Amino acid sequence: MTALTDQSKAGAGRTIISVDAMGGDQGPATVVAGIADSAKRNPDIGFILHGPKDELERLVAKRKGLAERIEIRDAPEVVTMEDKPAHVVRHGRDTSMWSALDSVRAGEATVCVSCGNTGALMLMSVLRLRKLPGIYRPAIAVMWPSRNPQAFNIMLDGGADIRADAKDLMQYALMGASYARNGFGLAKPRIGLLNVGTEEHKGRAELKEAYDLIAANARTSDFEFVGFVEGRDLPGTVCDVIVTDGFTGNVALKTGEGIAKLISELLREAFAYSLLSRVASMLAYPALRRLKKRIDPRRANGGVFLGLNGTVVKSHGAADETGVSSAIKLAFELAQSGFSERLAARVASAASLDQDAPSDNLIDGETE
Repeated sequence: MTALTDQSKAGAGRTIISVDAMGGDQGPATVVAGIADSAKRNPDIGFILHGPKDELERLVAKRKGLAERIEIRDAPEVVTMEDKPAHVVRHGRDTSMWSALDSVRAGEATVCVSCGNTGALMLMSVLRLRKLPGIYRPAIAVMWPSRNPQAFNIMLDGGADIRADAKDLMQYALMGASYARNGFGLAKPRIGLLNVGTEEHKGRAELKEAYDLIAANARTSDFEFVGFVEGRDLPGTVCDVIVTDGFTGNVALKTGEGIAKLISELLREAFAYSLLSRVASMLAYPALRRLKKRIDPRRANGGVFLGLNGTVVKSHGAADETGVSSAIKLAFELAQSGFSERLAARVASAASLDQDAPSDNLIDGETE
């Protein structure tokens, strides 16, 4: 859908993004600032904004022309980072997160964006939007800076579920290939299965079984399977999509964030060490600025929940204005590509999917 019930608020013909204004570490003012930046950059986006109406109206009114692009839905309660997902599902009907997802469920918006509690968002998304037919466990796909021409690799699962058997990993490969094809324009994505080595005899039994299943689906699903890959290949050029379980994926993701922060702090200390190093920093400033932009996690902000009847983009909880704007940009691009419909068709056409799905115990852990 690309239109609201109230066309006068968001504008006819625009792609509508449903945004949860609450739950992020920096509060709704930062979310509204990110929306304002997105609106300025792209006139084809309209918004449904969810949260306490009075507070959001004041924040939106401070941004010239923004009120004409937004419909505000009153949702007085907030899902905090400390809330347990099961509690939220039972008692969260008046929260901004529930309201934001319901706009996608009702067809008023194409994509939901939230900075809130990851575990609660995933569980609520599964319950409100439902899984695609044939999907066992949804996954979170995250972007990883790489040396590939598209500048990013895709890794999944990023933490939706700490467990994954061979069939789950095979479905992650199918969903990751569809995301790479529609989100990055890769005609034949290269898929790698994360392991402790590239040799076929290494790894757990489920990884070896997943290897055979993914290889069997590569031709019919139009992707290239490169086999096992290692952690060092996450930012490399060996593949475009890295498949792993949510526990391993989330540890890798948080480790990468920590290393990026450490390198930034060490560089800052090194250039401040002496007068000569400070002069050197001035000479190196253009190169350092390009490097900072290239690896800035805010510009790769947005984990996509795959395997649902609707698209949900999870922004980092600590995202600033730039990060929120990046997540909205990703949401818009996926909406424009018809990603949900194409993913559903891709999964449905997979030749070897077993229709006997395992337990629906979907959420074993949270990423934040």
